[in-house]
Amino acid sequence: MSLQVMKVGTRRNSSKVISSILFASLIVAVGIIVYIASAQPIGEKFTEFYLLSPSGKADRYPTNLTRGESGTVIIGIVNHEYENVSYSITIRLDNDTIATITNMQLSHEVVSEQNFTFTPEKIGDKTRLEFLLYKNGADETYRSLNLWITVRPPE
Repeated sequence: MSLQVMKVGTRRNSSKVISSILFASLIVAVGIIVYIASAQPIGEKFTEFYLLSPSGKADRYPTNLTRGESGTVIIGIVNHEYENVSYSITIRLDNDTIATITNMQLSHEVVSEQNFTFTPEKIGDKTRLEFLLYKNGADETYRSLNLWITVRPPE
């Protein structure tokens, strides 16, 4: 009989061990699920930088102008950087700075669109209108856009 009592005692101990392992596994699984559910997924970090025509479309840009005539574009920025970012834009016409927009503070997923009007005075074909985007005060250009314009003399 004493032999049978040992077997019963061994079964109880092994049941306790298995129960403890299952309980610990359950605790770990719940912890992993809570962590995954609470962690915010971060995708690719980037900034959209674009130009639109005055109609709000990516066509019919003011690329053929008469000297002294003004053209207008919409400059767009969308922050997908998952943090607040300070943007600046330098606008150059034929390598001459014609405007600077500074300290544009955008939060994550915020869109900024603003009109920009320019009046070229130099006559020429394929004159480059350049938009340079800077991020967080850096000296290096983060993004750039070009619009090639033709300026004719007045008739």
